[in-house]
Amino acid sequence: MPPFPDSTPARMSRRGLVIGSVIAVLAMAALAWLAWSLTHPDTADKPPAGARAPGGGGGGFGGGRGGATTVGVAVAESADIPVVIDALGTVVPHATVRVRPQVSGVLQRLMFKEGQAVKKGDVLAEIDPRPFEMALQQAIGARQRNEAQLNAARVTLQRYETLLKLDSIARQEVDTQAAQVKQFEAAIVTDRANEAAARLNLAYTRIVAPISGRVGLRTVDVGNVVGPGDANGVAVITQLMPIDVEFAIPQDHASWLQHNSGAFMEAKAFDRTRTTLLDTGAFGSLDNQVDAQTGTVRAKARFNNARLQLFPSQFVNVELKLRTIVNAVVVPVAALRQGPSGEHVFVLMDDRTVKLRPVVRGQPMGDRVQVASGLQVGEKVITEGADRLRDGSRVLLAGDAPRATGAAEGGRRRRSDAAQPAASGASQAFTGASAAQAPTPFAPASAVMGANRGANLTPEQREERRKRMEAMSPEERAAVRERFRQRGEGGAGGRE
Repeated sequence: MPPFPDSTPARMSRRGLVIGSVIAVLAMAALAWLAWSLTHPDTADKPPAGARAPGGGGGGFGGGRGGATTVGVAVAESADIPVVIDALGTVVPHATVRVRPQVSGVLQRLMFKEGQAVKKGDVLAEIDPRPFEMALQQAIGARQRNEAQLNAARVTLQRYETLLKLDSIARQEVDTQAAQVKQFEAAIVTDRANEAAARLNLAYTRIVAPISGRVGLRTVDVGNVVGPGDANGVAVITQLMPIDVEFAIPQDHASWLQHNSGAFMEAKAFDRTRTTLLDTGAFGSLDNQVDAQTGTVRAKARFNNARLQLFPSQFVNVELKLRTIVNAVVVPVAALRQGPSGEHVFVLMDDRTVKLRPVVRGQPMGDRVQVASGLQVGEKVITEGADRLRDGSRVLLAGDAPRATGAAEGGRRRRSDAAQPAASGASQAFTGASAAQAPTPFAPASAVMGANRGANLTPEQREERRKRMEAMSPEERAAVRERFRQRGEGGAGGRE
């Protein structure tokens, strides 16, 4: 092609001014687009309307860039749940007896040691028996004297009755003798009672244990005069086997316990730290009224206390097992969520979506809880990540998250590879015309930078570029513009 003449410097200056203005406008547009893309990253990467995001659907709330939320799941299981009541109880002895003497006298012997375990009937102490032995002898003597008089009176009465038949004695004498016989008989009854009382008093000189248990500290010494009026008595015996524990239960359980008091209900006694099991017993009885101040009812459980782990007035933690719920549906406590309409769970469906389902909470069991209604055994519920879910949201499991991310990256890689042939075709269509840069409106900053390289050309080369652009068909010009646009999106690769 022949060289261009150099007689058009004014026209070239005007053309350079126009090109510089266009470049400035394009640079400002590129900077605006760059600022908008940096402040809206999610919108920039959002797929077109109606398109399905890689690795999941777009129905999730706060599902992230792919529209899905990674969650943790648990399976609803079947288990037997014991229904128990926990309460603070006080150990009370089954029986406590303060042993006092029944007769007054001098204490001669003490036959027990402090803290000794005794059985019912064991002799604890002995009072001087001699005064009571003499009183018994007197009662026996009086009885025997009256018995002799009674025998004599009976013989006399028989004689009088014989004489009366022969009409040899008056009827009055016979009746008088019969009355005297009855008087002696009454005296014998009194004498026998006095003798029995004397024997009983003599027996009371030996003080015995009325119950089995443990003897407390000694309250009297040998040589003291003791009697029934002594406040301290001789000893205090506490029955430890069996032993009871009193505790309070909420009044809501009172009616159920009252109707099922005949059934066996296991009770366990733990120490104050709830770490050591002291003994196992059974529910005993329930009080007949509710405490108006606390809203509770007093109850009692009985323990054998074979190991003597329970001591009177000891504070223990009581666990009363009311019943057992068989084959209950249980889930982790974290699966239950509280909403405006009550508690609910998110159930995982087969298509990796969740369904909000209202449930009714039942009995707790450690870190799990019973679902009384609304859930079946074997269904999967969301335990982690439920705060970002709604009904119908799409989720990813912990094992699915890496694969979903890889698929998304693969989709981006396939889109990038598909864009490369178009750019290559545009380059082929632009062969021989690379000097005529024609940036289009709204082109990115890299395209503007490509156009700026034309500012280093000579006027002859600019004119040659212009003529070549004018000689191109509209399709070729569009390919050139597409190439510049793809170079701007491709980053450093578009500037090669």
